[in-house]
Amino acid sequence: MFKKLKIKSVWIAAMAVGLAFAACSGGHDGYSRKNGVLYKLIVIGDTVCPPNAGDYVTCQLCYSTMSDSTFFVGNRTFQLTEPEFDGSIDVCFLMMSAGDSASFIIDAENFFQKTLQCQMPSFIKKGDKMKIDIRMDDIRTEDQYRRDKEEFLKWIEDFGEYEKLVLHNFIEKEKIEVEPTESGMYFISLVNGSGKPVEYGDIVTVNYEGRFLNGRFFDSTVKRNQPFEFVYGTELQVIPGLEDAIGRMREGQRALVILPSDLAWGEKGSSTGIVPPFTTVIYEVELLKAVPQSSDSEDSEDIEKQSDSTDE
Repeated sequence: MFKKLKIKSVWIAAMAVGLAFAACSGGHDGYSRKNGVLYKLIVIGDTVCPPNAGDYVTCQLCYSTMSDSTFFVGNRTFQLTEPEFDGSIDVCFLMMSAGDSASFIIDAENFFQKTLQCQMPSFIKKGDKMKIDIRMDDIRTEDQYRRDKEEFLKWIEDFGEYEKLVLHNFIEKEKIEVEPTESGMYFISLVNGSGKPVEYGDIVTVNYEGRFLNGRFFDSTVKRNQPFEFVYGTELQVIPGLEDAIGRMREGQRALVILPSDLAWGEKGSSTGIVPPFTTVIYEVELLKAVPQSSDSEDSEDIEKQSDSTDE
């Protein structure tokens, strides 16, 4: 009798501890809470030396919904800033050291409206959380970053000149007569659009196919049957040249754009390794829809249906 009571007491105590832990982590197993974010360390690096605001970090980023539908993956180098509020993405970066990998859960509305200062995509609703997986590859002070950049630019100067020669030969061979823009992009309209032009803050939906100068494809939303939707003008969404090209288009327009590497993946190449450093790329882009953030509810419902049909 006493033995049974003892076992039962232990079981109740264990359950109480488990419930307390679940409450602290918001019901997300394996996550702990700190400074307004839920976090879970996946890999711990060799040193414990988190960055400070003002430092430059290089990291692999993956944004996904709570149902694990990924909507952004990329490798970025940028300067950290002081968190403006508890639970911001800046808090996540400041918690990590070089070599760490971690998963974070933050408020999606705060991320899009406070951090990116844009409207939430239609596939994320008010009150939703989102996952951010981060692999911290490198941390440098502002002075270290400046010195490294100067040394690297000297070393790669020859590579940049070779890319210019390859692009020049391609333009002559294909008899492309359009003049490049001030940034160096070649924009060739294939089909004119009759819809609205793209404006800052619009939720745009595009189809695109990316290929190298030799004609080999490296990415295609058409083959995946999954148009890409993003908020125009927000950071970390598309490469600079593609954003510039889309900003020149109207709904229904299709265009061919040739992007030198400084408008694409630059001196490092793509994070996946598919696009090498100093590589000019070609995109064929079709602007399917551009919806203002102040659009009426009918337009918003149309976007939501389209997002649901293309969500993985």
